[in-house]
Amino acid sequence: MKTRRFVIESYLAPGDAFHIARKDLDARRPAFAHTHNYFELFLIERGATRHRINGRSETLERGALVFVRPEDRHAFQASHAAGCRIFNVMFRTSTAAHLEARYGSELGQRFFWSLAAAPDTYQLAGLGLERALSATTDLMQAPQSLAGIEQYLLYMMSRVIDHTSRAAEDVPRWLAAACHAARAPDVFQKGAAGFVEAAGRGHAHVCRATRKHYGVSPTTLVNRIRMEHAAQHLGTTDLPISEIALTCGIENISHFYKLFREAYGHTPRQYRKQHQMDPVQPVLAP
Repeated sequence: MKTRRFVIESYLAPGDAFHIARKDLDARRPAFAHTHNYFELFLIERGATRHRINGRSETLERGALVFVRPEDRHAFQASHAAGCRIFNVMFRTSTAAHLEARYGSELGQRFFWSLAAAPDTYQLAGLGLERALSATTDLMQAPQSLAGIEQYLLYMMSRVIDHTSRAAEDVPRWLAAACHAARAPDVFQKGAAGFVEAAGRGHAHVCRATRKHYGVSPTTLVNRIRMEHAAQHLGTTDLPISEIALTCGIENISHFYKLFREAYGHTPRQYRKQHQMDPVQPVLAP
């Protein structure tokens, strides 16, 4: 497949710091792949696409978030059955260099600065996907300023992404499958035991692998998923907080409050007041 190089100057108006588009991908086989002189982030809003990237092919579905570097060579082909709509955000290499210089110690060799053969890819779901779609939709309406793109990128990298959603090449398939399964209530309600059961491996082996690839214990991993589930219900339902705790599989309400404050910096009641879905007739927290 032939390769073309795209340049960001073709997309930016004078004074603009980034370009953002929302587009439906073509289902025809691509005529060429491309590289660029800019960084690119894309998020799949709906459907699925075949993504040809650096000599290999992968299928990406709704919620896939990919951090593309300038020299990554890639092309898209939407699913014939489901189609594919993406958000695509492009910005200058100087912006990436500024973020790396200022926040490199926190960002590490991840996101746009990964040294792996394939770009960093994350599979978002639940509250994480809602946040990503909301932030990206807001970016489409915002001035195309340097402050705007930096704020957006930092939010996506520090607030939206849960490290367990990373689709890393070195993560064993059974462990990645267990992380995906752990987002189901019938799994996370059982706590770490449910995660180990979903993994289908011995407890000690699962603990070692989880710490190696995600840097946390199975208990911490599952509790983060539980708190994401709780946050979603606090912001979109009027269920009593005690019932939400039970839907997470936590009977001790004090323990639930402790976990939630550690995850979000607020009590469940405070979080509900700030994120309640209906601003006209807000539901009072019990």
